[in-house]
Amino acid sequence: MSEQAGFAQAGLDEALLDALIAEHEAVELPRMETLWRYYRNPVEPVAGEGVGGAGRKLAQRDGLPRRLTGRVGAHEDDRAASRREIVIENDIAWRVHTMVDFMFGKPVRLRSTASDAALRDAIDRLLDAVWEASGGIALLQDMALLGHVYGHVDLIVRTDADRLGDAPALRQREGALSDTALRRIADAFLIEPVEPKRGIPVLDPGDYRRLASYVIHYERTLNEVAEGGRFGRWLGLAGVDAGARRRSTLTEIIEPGRRWVFEDGELIAEDEDRLLGDTLPVVHIQNIAQPFHYSGLSEVEPLVPLQDELNTRLSDRASRVTLQSFKMYLARGIEGFDRVPVGPGQVWSTDNPDASVEAFGGDAASPSEDAHIKEVRDALDKTSAVPPLATGVVQGRVGNLSSANALKITLVGLLAKTARKRVTYGRGIAQVSELILRALDTAGVLRTGAADRGVRLEWPDPLPEDVLDETLAAKRKIDLGVSAERVRDELGYEPTDGGVL
Repeated sequence: MSEQAGFAQAGLDEALLDALIAEHEAVELPRMETLWRYYRNPVEPVAGEGVGGAGRKLAQRDGLPRRLTGRVGAHEDDRAASRREIVIENDIAWRVHTMVDFMFGKPVRLRSTASDAALRDAIDRLLDAVWEASGGIALLQDMALLGHVYGHVDLIVRTDADRLGDAPALRQREGALSDTALRRIADAFLIEPVEPKRGIPVLDPGDYRRLASYVIHYERTLNEVAEGGRFGRWLGLAGVDAGARRRSTLTEIIEPGRRWVFEDGELIAEDEDRLLGDTLPVVHIQNIAQPFHYSGLSEVEPLVPLQDELNTRLSDRASRVTLQSFKMYLARGIEGFDRVPVGPGQVWSTDNPDASVEAFGGDAASPSEDAHIKEVRDALDKTSAVPPLATGVVQGRVGNLSSANALKITLVGLLAKTARKRVTYGRGIAQVSELILRALDTAGVLRTGAADRGVRLEWPDPLPEDVLDETLAAKRKIDLGVSAERVRDELGYEPTDGGVL
C-alpha cells in the first residue's frame, strides 16, 4: 500500500497531515516544551560559564532579564553584560509533585456497578489485572504528571485479539478463571499514555469534544549508526559525527478500527482492531476542565511569570549580599595603599595630613526586598493552592494543628482542587475500563452489556489517617449494618489478610 493510499483510508490526505503536523510544531510544541522546561528545570550545557559551574546553566535562567544574564544584542551597550550572581529556586516542581501525590499517592480501587454480584467480582478482578499489567499506580502517576504539566493527557488502549482468541480456557466464566488466565488476559491489553508533545488530535469540526482520528508524531533514535558515520572519521568529512546514531520520524495514524504506522514517510505497519470495532481507542483527560478547548488547564503555566519574578529577586538579593557582605575601603593620600594587604594588625602610615581611609559596604537590612520576596512566594501558594505545609514544612503562622479537621481547613484549597481533578481523571479511567470490557465482550472472554460496563472509583483520603479513628469508625459502620466486606475494602485490606473483621 502506498503512503497516499494509507492517508486516504485514514481519512487524512497528505496535505492535511502535513498541515496538522506543521501547526502542532509551530504552535503547541514550543508552548509545551516551555512548560516542561520550567517544571523540570534541567541543567543544560552551554559554551561559557553558567549556573553551577563552567559550561552549565539551568533552564529557568532563560526567563531572567538581560541585566542579570548578560545577554546583549548587537546594538546594545556591552556594559550590560557584566557577570552577576544567578539564583534559581525551582518552586514549580515540588508543587506539581505534591499535587500528583494528593491525586495518586495511594492506590485507587475500581468497583463494577453491574447488577449481578458474580459479574461484578469478575469485572473487578479483570480490570485490576489489566491496569496492573500496564503499570498500575505508576501508570496513574505518570498520567497525572503529564496532565499537570501540559494540561491534558491522552490514553490509548491497545488490544491483541490473537492473544485472547487462541486460548479456549480464557473463554470460561468467572468460576473457572485462574490467576494464570487473568495474566494472559491482561497481557492482551496495553494502556499507553501519550505525551502531549507527540499526540495530535484530529477533532470533529462540529464537536470539539469528539475525536475523528488521532495522530502520534515524533522523532526517535534507532540502534543503528547514521549513514556516513562509520567512515566520516576516516575520510575526514566535515560535519559528520562518527558516533552518531540514526534517527527516524515515526507517524502513527489511529482511526476507529484501524491504524497505520509510517517511518520517514513509508508505510511500515497496518493493523485492524477487531475487538473495539468502530470505537476510537483513545481517551482524552483534561487536568482541569477548560470549556470549548481540547486542552485542559496546566498547573505550570500560571506559575511561570511568578517563578521568573522570584528568580529575579533572589538573584538581585544575592548580588546585594555579595556586594555588601564585605567592607570596602576608599583611601585618600596614602601612597601604595593598593599594594598593602588589609587585615588584622595591619598599620598604614603617611606624611599627608589630609590622608583618610573610609570604610563602606557591609550587609544591611532591606525590608522592602524581603517583603516582596515573601509576597511572591505567597502568590505562588495561592495560584497553585499548594502551601509549604502540604510537604511537611510547618510554619509558625499555621496555628494549632492538633486535629485532622484543623489540617484539612489549612489545606482546603489543595483538597478542593484535588476533588475537582478527580472528576476529569476519574472519568478518563472509567472510559478506559469501559473500552477494556467492550473488547473482552467482543472476544467472548467475559460477556457484558452496556449497563454492566460502568465502574466507580474509590478514592483514598490523601491526608494521613489515624488508625484508631479508622478502626472505631469501621466498628460503628458494622454496628449500623454495613457489610463487613465493604468496610474491609474501605480500610484497604484484601480477603487474604487473616484476622480482618
